[in-house]
Amino acid sequence: MGGSNILYMPPSPPPPAWAKRVVWYQIFVERFRNGDPNNDPTPATMFAASAGWPVPKDWTITPWTWDWYAQEPWAKNSGRPYYETLEHRRYGGDLQGVLDKLDYLKQLGVTALYFNPLNDAPSLHKYDARSYHHIDVTFGPDPVGDLQLIAQENPADPATWRWTAADKLFLKLIAEAHRRGMKVVLDYSWNHTGVEFWAWQDVVKNQAKSAYKDWYEITAFDDPATPANEFRYRGWADLASLPEIKKVHLPKPRVSGYPFEGDIAAGPKAHIEAVSKRWLAPDGDTARGLDGYRLDVADQIPMGFWRDYFRFVKNVKPSAYLVGEIWWRKWPNHLMDPAPYTGEAGIFDAVMFYQIYKPARSFFGAVTDSITAQQFRDSVTFQWDRLPDATRRAMMNVSATHDTPRLLTCLDNPGPYKVGASGRDNNAYNTGPPRDDTRRRAALYRLWEYTTIGAPHIWNGDELGMWGADDPECRKPLWWPDLEGFQAESPAPGHAGRAAPVAADKALNEQYRVLAKLRRENPTLVNGELNFLPSGRDRVLLYERRDAQERIVVALNTSTRPLTITLPGDGKYRVLHTTGTPARNQNGRRLTLPALSGTALQHRP
Repeated sequence: MGGSNILYMPPSPPPPAWAKRVVWYQIFVERFRNGDPNNDPTPATMFAASAGWPVPKDWTITPWTWDWYAQEPWAKNSGRPYYETLEHRRYGGDLQGVLDKLDYLKQLGVTALYFNPLNDAPSLHKYDARSYHHIDVTFGPDPVGDLQLIAQENPADPATWRWTAADKLFLKLIAEAHRRGMKVVLDYSWNHTGVEFWAWQDVVKNQAKSAYKDWYEITAFDDPATPANEFRYRGWADLASLPEIKKVHLPKPRVSGYPFEGDIAAGPKAHIEAVSKRWLAPDGDTARGLDGYRLDVADQIPMGFWRDYFRFVKNVKPSAYLVGEIWWRKWPNHLMDPAPYTGEAGIFDAVMFYQIYKPARSFFGAVTDSITAQQFRDSVTFQWDRLPDATRRAMMNVSATHDTPRLLTCLDNPGPYKVGASGRDNNAYNTGPPRDDTRRRAALYRLWEYTTIGAPHIWNGDELGMWGADDPECRKPLWWPDLEGFQAESPAPGHAGRAAPVAADKALNEQYRVLAKLRRENPTLVNGELNFLPSGRDRVLLYERRDAQERIVVALNTSTRPLTITLPGDGKYRVLHTTGTPARNQNGRRLTLPALSGTALQHRP
């Protein structure tokens, strides 16, 4: 029998079973809570050129309750504009602050934590890694000691790696989260490092003689025989502070927003695998390790690397969850197709499902690109039909993240999604408190999110009623109700208006708890099929979640006036949840939904 040139690829395993059941909570540690003031960042732990100018000599940590739009004394003294000085602002959030709030998160109904990058890095956002394999020194209890310990390692040799105090505190956090029934997923960018990364520093010093010269996308080395510096390289999004890891074996030029074949260089690939294994199985024990990874700018990395990475991670920990950031094909109107990255592709278990949120915003929000219930149904069905059933259920159904306006602010502003959505880009953009009707619309959206297919997701602080425009304004420190002295928030620079009082919205916080309880106590909302039902109304979305044991019908009215619909079946329903004024049931099957309200009903045969 003749041979074959076809490479056999075994079927990819389905997403881990736990992924469809969780309620995600995303934590941006520096702005979550300052649990240990003794480890606060200092100019020595910050990158002096992160904003293109040195950290001022009179720089200080910013008080947690500071007016977000006010410049600190050091910022005013710099003479630089507000948004530029924000690059140096730090509040001191740390891992102890997260540990202190784990019981709060459990009471909120959270069962999975997604951390933005924790790797040691000089910036606020931590996507500019100084070291992949260590937790940021200012997130742990001993920054000075950790830096000394790190200096004793050979970062290229995993056999020399030690556990710093910050590393150990993160392992403790994982253990405490697991003890409370929570999974833990960590964010990494394998596409680029920071300029303080140890391998990059060697390249800068030794140029073409560096052992790591093939790790990066370098277009020209410096010629020591000339006075000019000819050193040139590719930075992600043309940012010199984020040198890109080298892509190899590309059969054709890559096109942004589309998957492409190839790999990354062997050196960084081996290092990435060693780092990933370190956190999945600390000292060989997967029970003590992470439950997966969120992968940043995943569309910028070749598919060949991702296939190998998927197999590597699943071999270390079969129950691990990999979720990719697959976002814009062409901003601002076209999102990427998640199908090539999921299912049998063997790339990710799921993606951050912005593809579902964008049409949801158009249906639930009072926006210029508003759509009807039928159009929303068609949009959602189109996205789901591209994916296997297990993948749909494992999706991370994001609404707001560190890269978008907060949910309340996003629904409050009528313009297109992510367009002019920042206080610095658009003077007409509402950066302050949302309108009352927006809060009601957000309640409708949340009822959809907790009763639809896929796992709901909370961007830290949304459950406290926080508002905020696009990055950097979505990254305010959280409005914890036990902290006193929050200053009123001034209008954004260049914006008119009065200072707005800020405080945690305790009633909203309770709504999140109730929705998590609703989902937890009704497994049909996780395992059941979802069928859209005709409502006869453009502004009413009607659907059921159904399995062999139970039927739950959800009706959502996004109109500003009451609407009456007919429920399916015989009219024997029990109210499970309502938003706003409770719905009124007439003669069993006739249901009048007040303006901007929704309800979930359990059918009782």
